[in-house]
Amino acid sequence: MIAAYENSTFGRLWRITRMIVIPVILGMLSLTVPQKALAIGPEPEPVFYETSVFVVVQGIGGAEISAVINNDSAYLSVTDLFNFLKIKNIATPHMDSVYGFFITEKAPFLIDKKNGVIRYGEKLTPLNKNDMVGTETSIYLSTGCLSTVFGLTCQFSFRSLSVKLETRQELPAIREMRQEMMRKNISRLKGELKADTIIGPRHPMFSIGTADWSVIATQRPETKANDTWVNLALGGMVLGGETNVSLNYNNYAQSQLPFSHDTLSAVKPFDQRQQYYRWRYVNNDNSLLRQVIAGKIFVPSIASIFDPIVGVQFTNSPTSYRRSYGSYTLSNYTDPGWTVELYVNNALVDYTTADAAGFYTFQVPLVYGNSIVKLRFYGPWGEERSREENISIPFNFLPLHEFEYTASAGVVEDGNNSFFSRLQMNYGASRKLTLGGGVEYLSSITKGKLMPFVMASLRMTPNLLLSTDYTYGVRGRGILTYRMPSNLQFELYYTRYKKGQQAIIYNYVEERKFIISKPFITKGFSFYNRLTLNQIIMPDTRYTTAEWLISGAVARVGVNLSTYAIFLKPEPAFIYSNLALTFRLPGAIIATPQLQYQYNTNSVMAMRCELGKYLFRHGYVNVSYEHNYKSDITNVGVGLRYDFAFSQIGFAAWKGTNMSTLVESARGSLIYDDKTRSVGFSNRTSIGTGGVVLVPFLDLNGNDRRDPGEPKAYGLKVNCNAGRILQNLHDTTIRIVNLDPYEYYFIELAKNSFENVAWQIKKPAISVAIDPNQMKLIEVPISIMGEVSGKLLLEGQDSQNGMGRLTVSFYKNDTTLVARTQTESDGYFDYMGLPPGAYTARIDAVQLQKQGMKADVVKLPFNIRFRMEGDVVEGLNFRVRKVVTE
Repeated sequence: MIAAYENSTFGRLWRITRMIVIPVILGMLSLTVPQKALAIGPEPEPVFYETSVFVVVQGIGGAEISAVINNDSAYLSVTDLFNFLKIKNIATPHMDSVYGFFITEKAPFLIDKKNGVIRYGEKLTPLNKNDMVGTETSIYLSTGCLSTVFGLTCQFSFRSLSVKLETRQELPAIREMRQEMMRKNISRLKGELKADTIIGPRHPMFSIGTADWSVIATQRPETKANDTWVNLALGGMVLGGETNVSLNYNNYAQSQLPFSHDTLSAVKPFDQRQQYYRWRYVNNDNSLLRQVIAGKIFVPSIASIFDPIVGVQFTNSPTSYRRSYGSYTLSNYTDPGWTVELYVNNALVDYTTADAAGFYTFQVPLVYGNSIVKLRFYGPWGEERSREENISIPFNFLPLHEFEYTASAGVVEDGNNSFFSRLQMNYGASRKLTLGGGVEYLSSITKGKLMPFVMASLRMTPNLLLSTDYTYGVRGRGILTYRMPSNLQFELYYTRYKKGQQAIIYNYVEERKFIISKPFITKGFSFYNRLTLNQIIMPDTRYTTAEWLISGAVARVGVNLSTYAIFLKPEPAFIYSNLALTFRLPGAIIATPQLQYQYNTNSVMAMRCELGKYLFRHGYVNVSYEHNYKSDITNVGVGLRYDFAFSQIGFAAWKGTNMSTLVESARGSLIYDDKTRSVGFSNRTSIGTGGVVLVPFLDLNGNDRRDPGEPKAYGLKVNCNAGRILQNLHDTTIRIVNLDPYEYYFIELAKNSFENVAWQIKKPAISVAIDPNQMKLIEVPISIMGEVSGKLLLEGQDSQNGMGRLTVSFYKNDTTLVARTQTESDGYFDYMGLPPGAYTARIDAVQLQKQGMKADVVKLPFNIRFRMEGDVVEGLNFRVRKVVTE
């Protein structure tokens, strides 16, 4: 309301009048004959003028406050100011005093107009004639008195009729705004924001909405071995379920491959195992069966399976990301400088950039039940990789008394059509203990095809977690982790294999692993420190490795120092270190030198250096040099990548000692919106994601639906807690893309988006469920509101004065209350936000009675007419007078 008023034409004129015209008039009047005073004082009587000033408080904002001006001094209305600052205050019926408490109940105050004193806490402050001004409707205190008594330092500007208020105390209004912000942030994290409109999922029978494509061509001139890899992925909905198909093609020629014709027969340009297709139907509201999956399924298997599984899967596990307590460290290596995104159950959890050695780490939140963990890797030359695994995080907890199951069955594409099936069940026995079990079957195993298993996850203390599982005839294992308050973490892994088992192809007897890690963060540097000891016991030998990793940054220089040791008797230990740095040179050039050093021979094994620079914000160029001293091979490379809005292209070339390599790459995606018949292009992956299309329109008939002839509205501003917002200035549509499917997202529509203040949004908060591979159309009705204004006049013997702080109510058809407002100090009232129709304005008769007033007319009818620019009704004037008692 305040913002709408300030942006209106009347509001702008009032600000100009208040800042320029009124001060000039008051200044002229102060030099002429004194007018009628509002307060009594000795001769010569000071002249007071009742008006309003704009009070600004840092951290809160500003508001119009009733005030009295005397020359260059300002007196602020105690009730108006304290109400704005959310300070408890109560005025007596005849405005003899104002009492309450300041910030806390231990600091009561009383402003006594009759006796001219202020009691604040235990202190009594007498007031002189320049500290207080009293009227029939309010008590005004000078800015100096507010500072002396309450610590509210006020700087009054006569030129602009404004007051800047400062204080060292945490005012209730500031505390309330801070707490509200904290509650709002917590609600955002928990997904508990309150929405005006909730739009659920939809399941169309057939629709194709997204497509990804990529091409990578490689040439090796010396061997004439050229190959091209092409990927095309389509995403849509079939029979109400999410459908993703990814086709991969490799163009190999027999003469280009350095192996025999017999080996070539195993290489297929269109290998079935490299193709991906999956159909998934989701209904998170059905607690018995939430997901049905068919096609290439992902299953955490006990047996060693390295080929895709084609089959079906049924589960009551929801797709939503359910947090639990604690976290689990997930770390690995990729290429240096690559961006790594972590997805858990299709929800983006975190992202990071690999350090100079390619090391990355995530603190994966422990989640309820089994989770699909997906990693996406983005390289500086436009490369893109992804790895989707059903990584069974060892600590799987369920809420109390909740039961979850996953049943899978299919055929393994291993050339033998092996049949695989698995049933896993978990139950939350208590808040600290989750029990599970099931059975797995693989037909290709000669002995022990059927593998029953049991498992348990226990939170022994808040920081001590234990996970165990046992598979009959295969293995038993346990994992124990403990994290100290200082973030020092210990992890102990132990696995014992059944002798003669055939499910796992390794002939291990035992596996032992111990990890100790701790992050160090200070003002000058931050490091992640990890020591890993790993031992594998086989029937005839013992293989032991150790790794000490230090990864972090010192003074904006990225550092990765990894030391490896391999112990395999009777050979001596093999120990070497890899040091990688990343720092910025002048000219915004990123340098990444690397060095490998072997301690056995006290010699350098290899060295490498790369220089990279971003060009024009969308391009990246780099050059690299490396030399391996053991093999005496040198490589020099150069690369270029550029990001267009519709595609990302890259080029790289390497010149080696014995071979040269050229690589060209391009990738992109498109999103088709079948509702608006529009196609959008992107250089990012779109398959498996979703989005929304917002179409704002003027709701001319007020039915909240877009009817023929209702025009689009320009200027809508939105905010979403995820995704990318793309605004089309030509057709006013707003697209939010790259949202995770099946999740509810909160979209906020800015109320003050439009230049015309009459255009308003009645329901600015939307919660929408994202459909996979689809752009969901949301038509946003923009209502055209009217404005009404008037004045409440106090009739006297000689003049008419306005009355402030009286309530004016507005009724639809004289029966339904739709809005309220209050009069200002001069009796003026204004309200913006009434749709077209017949209304009645009423003043509060009970409030008038308490003030000892009476009105000749307590209600006035008026009509808000339909106009594109909004209707304005002015001149609703109420007249009241004092009740004369005998």
